[in-house]
Amino acid sequence: MKRSSSPRLARLFPFLTWLPGVDRSTLRADLLAGLTGAVIVLPQGVAYALIAGLPPQYGLYTAIVTAIVAGLFGSSRHLVSGPTAAISIVVFSVVSGVVSPDSPEFIPYVITLTLLTGLIQLALGLVRLGALVNFISHTVVIGFTAGAAVLIATSQLRHLFGVELPSGQAFIPSLIDVARALPETNVSVLAVGLATMGSALLIRRLRPRWPFMLLAMAVGGLFAWGIGGVERGVPMVGAMPAQLPPPSMPILSLEALRELAPGALAVAIIALIEAVSIARAVAMRSHQRIDGNQEFVGQGLSNVVGSFFSCYAGSGSFTRSGANYDAGARTPLAAVFASVILVGILLLAPGITRHLPMPAMAGIVLLIAWNLIDWHEIRDLLSISRGETAILGVTFASTLLLALEFAIYLGVLLSLVLYLKRTAQPPLVPLAPESVAGAPYAPGRLPDGQVQVLRLEGSLYFGAVDHVQWTLHQQTAEGYRHIVLVGQGVNFIDFAGAELLAREVDRLRALGGELYFCNFKPSALTLLRQTRYCETLSEANCFTSPDEALASLSCRLGSSDSPGPQNTRMQGTRG
Repeated sequence: MKRSSSPRLARLFPFLTWLPGVDRSTLRADLLAGLTGAVIVLPQGVAYALIAGLPPQYGLYTAIVTAIVAGLFGSSRHLVSGPTAAISIVVFSVVSGVVSPDSPEFIPYVITLTLLTGLIQLALGLVRLGALVNFISHTVVIGFTAGAAVLIATSQLRHLFGVELPSGQAFIPSLIDVARALPETNVSVLAVGLATMGSALLIRRLRPRWPFMLLAMAVGGLFAWGIGGVERGVPMVGAMPAQLPPPSMPILSLEALRELAPGALAVAIIALIEAVSIARAVAMRSHQRIDGNQEFVGQGLSNVVGSFFSCYAGSGSFTRSGANYDAGARTPLAAVFASVILVGILLLAPGITRHLPMPAMAGIVLLIAWNLIDWHEIRDLLSISRGETAILGVTFASTLLLALEFAIYLGVLLSLVLYLKRTAQPPLVPLAPESVAGAPYAPGRLPDGQVQVLRLEGSLYFGAVDHVQWTLHQQTAEGYRHIVLVGQGVNFIDFAGAELLAREVDRLRALGGELYFCNFKPSALTLLRQTRYCETLSEANCFTSPDEALASLSCRLGSSDSPGPQNTRMQGTRG
């Protein structure tokens, strides 16, 4: 009984697998890593909350609660969850499409979206659909992230130039408004933003291990103070409330849930893709095995719990996870320590953002957006594959021009369409054995010119039936009456494929020929062994290799009284 309950408990409480191994050395390593993580997430949390259209403290609330729950209930020992740039812009896009960002209902709707997102993720994890993220191609993620980065950058232009613009607009109207407002640019605001960006780039180049974002924000604050920013109209972020993440209650009305459900599904999927891919990337370095289903559960629980403590939807962070591993973290306690340190900052130094200029935050967000774009991967895709380039372009354009929750769906749909198009036209390649049974033959045919050997390179399912049938008809139109189908590349044959093969056997026999099979996997012939095909497909149709098939055909066709194939029960490829 004890053996059977232990794995079950580990699935319910995965922290039980690593908690017994915690000792003084691991605690020290995790504490140092947690301190590093807190320094990194402090400016990021404030910046990401700004992207999501929320007060700065909500970014830190999310970095506290989400990180603890996801760390304890996920499978990765180094993944750090919390607010991210891509999820922040999607949250803003989804909720601003339902209520105005300036409305008092905006934050409650964000909390409700977080609850729905967590419930979807938790349900997917509980029904063991962790492999779902494998159906989202890497190209779609690259295109969507690049589009989200452009939207993030566009949303911060009004803070960078110090102009009054409406929030929550679509991409093109936002660009038009920014262009019209450029003559009204506040030079002091722009100078603070540029000073922050310049110092961030300089620090990262000269001292890459230093917390360049935090230091750059300090430089921006000092620069604004030095030029008398408040008197010159430079807006400030303002102080945060000195309190723990306060309890919150999602809106549970059917109307709100119905309005947010499509967007919640998109946020859930994007967040899971982000978290699982980051966990796997870090696990390749740490040699740890990642359980995708458990990560789904961990991410889902973190968002469900977070929705009751003033958090918005979070996911795994590549920057913080990578820094967590590089800082020597040994267990998820590093994320817990980082959260505890953030709690201390909130309680003891809530005024840390009081003198932080909005243009300084905008400059940091612009750098974050730039780093989101994977320029190397985009260049490779553009030069390697036209199909992948099309997926990239459609996903990127739809992210800018359509609602974000539909952009990811469109990219996935296009990926599936192109995949189905490829699999619906499996190549049938003529084979040309140099000799069979010691006798030379012309490429792909016996001396009588009526035998063709074709290798089917793909599974025979309903989508491929039309292409395979057309190819076989082309062969008979060229005079071939005996066709040997080589199937080592066929993984499965569905009902439509089995019906096609049965019809082709009858058709070729009516023409005085035959259809033969060789090298088919037993699993692929499962349907063909059914009773309904026994009278049509016989064991005499099956061979272990093209040479064996041609040698047998040479004997049959060379004898004037060669018998036709016997209708014996088909058991699979002989030999």
